[in-house]
Amino acid sequence: MEPDFNEGTRCRNAVEVKLTEEFSRKHPVFPVSLVKAYFQEEEDKFPSRKKNPTPPEIVEVENCPSPVKKIIKARKAMLNGKDQRKYLVRFKNQTADTDKWVAEDAIPDGNLHLRRFRVSRRTEQSHQ
Repeated sequence: MEPDFNEGTRCRNAVEVKLTEEFSRKHPVFPVSLVKAYFQEEEDKFPSRKKNPTPPEIVEVENCPSPVKKIIKARKAMLNGKDQRKYLVRFKNQTADTDKWVAEDAIPDGNLHLRRFRVSRRTEQSHQ
């Protein structure tokens, strides 16, 4: 969205913005309290900022640091033109920064952990 403050200010409490085609069905007038000024990032001022955090690495069974504590997330990844499910696994006695994306067949005691993960996801969805 690109705000047009010259012509877009309806009153002191509302701003009309130019919406892209994808938002064309939305009403273009918003309260000023919801509008934030856009500032282009200046990489030279903030060199330590990362644009895209690196995803956790994918590990094989023999590289697992310790037994699995729980499965946190699931995603589909393309491998050799085929969909393959990967799971973000948290290991026992490890912190969240050691979480790894692991293929379904590479999870130690995978059936047990996958069953718990699916049940927890179903209960989360039913409570929403």
